[in-house]
Amino acid sequence: MTEPTAPAYELAQANIGRLKFPLDSPELKDFVDALDPVNAVADAAEGFVWRLQSDSGNATDVPVLGDDWLIINMSVWRDTNTLTAFMYQGQHRELLARRREWFERMREMMAVLWWVPAGHRPTVAEAESRLLHLRTNGPTPYAFTLRTSFPAQGAEPVAFAVPEDLGCSV
Repeated sequence: MTEPTAPAYELAQANIGRLKFPLDSPELKDFVDALDPVNAVADAAEGFVWRLQSDSGNATDVPVLGDDWLIINMSVWRDTNTLTAFMYQGQHRELLARRREWFERMREMMAVLWWVPAGHRPTVAEAESRLLHLRTNGPTPYAFTLRTSFPAQGAEPVAFAVPEDLGCSV
């Protein structure tokens, strides 16, 4: 029997939210209090590979798209199935159900998926580029959504022009 080969690609996801209130406000206390426990569940979840975090242990202070009211969640997973399994169960599902209490409803796309070579840790600049590409071009193998996803085969990066004026339109 042969050993299974390690996957060549892993799934990166970024999801950006625009806060309704400052992070230290009473209105966001439940959200902030849940960050560490939910991150611990993610870290232990099947298929979890990596997540963006600063010295704070989360990424709420990591700048994104030039807007101080935006926060980013970015992670890498084995595949779409393991990401979906984590997203829609347990405490994360409970927080997802309450997101409108804490985050503004945005008209433009705020979440993006893309394949990265196994072992690669994406940067915020990569996530911003992929998200802006998704907004401009819709789902493609370069940047897509859970609803319209693409297989990892041939996921090598491709250069696409992204209009510069989309960077701070959120």
